[in-house]
Amino acid sequence: MNRVQDKVVIVTGGAVGIGRAACTLLAREGASVVIADIQDDAGRELAERLVAEGLVATFKHLDVANEDEVRAVVDATYRQSTRLDVLVNNAGIAGANKPTHELTVEEWQQVMDVNVKGVFLGTKYAVPCMLKGGGGSIINLSSIYGLVGAPDIPPYHASKGAVRLMTKTDALLYAAQGIRVNSVHPGYIWTPLVEQLAKEAGQEPAAFRRQLDAKHPLGHVGKPDDIAYGILYLASDESKFITGSELVIDGGYTAR
Repeated sequence: MNRVQDKVVIVTGGAVGIGRAACTLLAREGASVVIADIQDDAGRELAERLVAEGLVATFKHLDVANEDEVRAVVDATYRQSTRLDVLVNNAGIAGANKPTHELTVEEWQQVMDVNVKGVFLGTKYAVPCMLKGGGGSIINLSSIYGLVGAPDIPPYHASKGAVRLMTKTDALLYAAQGIRVNSVHPGYIWTPLVEQLAKEAGQEPAAFRRQLDAKHPLGHVGKPDDIAYGILYLASDESKFITGSELVIDGGYTAR
């Protein structure tokens, strides 16, 4: 308990899936959590539920591709708390599942705006706050597909590879100032985003899930909490000697 006691944390895409699990766990471990998401109803509901537990959580509407909104959320958080200890750049979309030559520029750019530009903007505005506080932890959600390839969803895979190297660059840029930057690489996690992939493939969710289970040596896909615990570790002082690293939580997927 209290592994991130009194730390101020912003989680983008915090209303559902991995983000929701991370917000819940971080709050229960003592953090003051800002749930930032475009999904207003789900975000407000989560904040209200956590507050009802006696925890500290607020919801703020955020489109991570909108610079003004990112700036406003970070500034408001810092003004209220006079600190920002942790940023979890979690918001992301899968995008169009087409071969590269069939993608439109707009489909490609939509994924880059959320998955890459969103990480850039979050980092851009969080870093000055962390510098004022003497350091912090930035946690970027990449993917197994930031490490290995697959013959589908080209913009998604490209975006997650970009996040991996952005993480290493920023880790080196800010290490001397006490800001740690690490990436998390989930395998398939059963979230609304993955369920949507099943629908787009025209498959029943249960059958789709069994196919995904078989891809992992442990025999099953992960749960959002599996990733949330990794995020908690990187947010806590337990990981104070870790920066520029890749935390792979994938049921053995990339070990093949």
